Parts: sequence; structure tokens; C-alpha cells
Amino acid sequence: MKEALRHDLQLGLQVLDLSLDEGQINMLLDYVELIEKWNRVYNLTAVRDPAEMLTHHLLDSLAVVGPLLRETDGRPIRLLDVGSGAGLPGVVIAIACPQVEVTCVDTVAKKAAFLRQVSASLGLVNLRGLHARVESLSRGRGEEGYDVITSRAFSSLVDFVEWSRSALQIGGMWMALKGKHPLEELLALPPTVDVFHVEPVAVPGLNADRCIVWMRERMG
Repeated sequence: MKEALRHDLQLGLQVLDLSLDEGQINMLLDYVELIEKWNRVYNLTAVRDPAEMLTHHLLDSLAVVGPLLRETDGRPIRLLDVGSGAGLPGVVIAIACPQVEVTCVDTVAKKAAFLRQVSASLGLVNLRGLHARVESLSRGRGEEGYDVITSRAFSSLVDFVEWSRSALQIGGMWMALKGKHPLEELLALPPTVDVFHVEPVAVPGLNADRCIVWMRERMG
């Protein structure tokens, strides 16, 4: 089963035009195994089948790596994954982008514990699991601001922006992962938020709508 997953993962990476080394591919597959193992005790995700995890979790998260690198010019950044759950997309970004310092925050203690275990088991020195409410994270209160704040099916865009605003670095960006184009949510955003790109994303093997909503604070 693992070799079949490896084959499908490598095909997906080719479609996404992502170049990962064997170590990174092994870490992604080990990450799936950790989700499977912990899922037996903790309900991390409703997806139980490893092949489905590959498309719905790994490739779905890997599909945003290219756009993230483009928007940040591939430079070292600090990224916050809000309501991370099993670590999606944060863990996948940490594996694919060693230069990105990733913090995955979740209000559920067992999910934050899982994320810390993933960091330790996979030796991901750029991954941190944090048990907290995102509203409690703020620049200048023991936390540096984040260059990019992301979420995957976490909440409405309005709530996502409002709850995480205090943690965003000045000049930083929000990267909201959505399914269908969220027109109503976009219309509900306050005028202080600049939506500078709604980007369709194609996930290999997944016949479903996906997009990234890129936002920043409107200056002046």
C-alpha cells in the first residue's frame, strides 16, 4: 500500500510541478501513517482511507505550495496555520518548504499534541504545534507577527480575518483555502481588507472546486 501511495504521490508532484527529494516524500508518507495511527484514538479527520488521504489531504495541501512560494518569492517566512486540526496545510508546507517556519494553532488540546508529536517524529525543526485560540496571538505579546496566515475550511472569511488580524505582521498576507468561489463571503468582508487575488487551484486526482483567497490589510 505504501509503495502505491508513493507512486501516486510522485505523479501528483509532477502534475503540480513540485520537486521534492526522497526525504521529503518519505516524511509525507510517514505523516499519513501518523494520522492513521492517531485517528484510531483521536478523531483527527473523517477521512480514513490512505488513498483518499493522499488526494484530500496531501495533494490538496501541496497544491498551495507553488502559489505560496510565488507570493513570497520563496524567501524564509513565518506562517501561521489557523484551526490546523491534523496539520493541514501547515505540516505539508513545513515538509515541502524547510525555509518556512510553521506554527499550527488549534483550540483542541489533543490536536495540538498530535502536531507536536508530528514535529518530533519527523524531525521537523520548522514546525510548532500550539494549543491556543488564534485571537490570543498578537504582535508584541510574546509572539512575533506572521508573514502569512492560512486556514483550510476553518471559518468564514470575515471570522478568519477578524480573529487572526492581531497576529498578522504589518505588510503580511492571508491565504484562505476554500472550495467553490466564496462570493458571499467576499462581499461580507470589511473595506479594510484588500482581496488582491482569488486563485483557482487544481488538485491532482480530486474532482472538486478549490481556490485560494489572497488578502491583505488595506493601507492608508
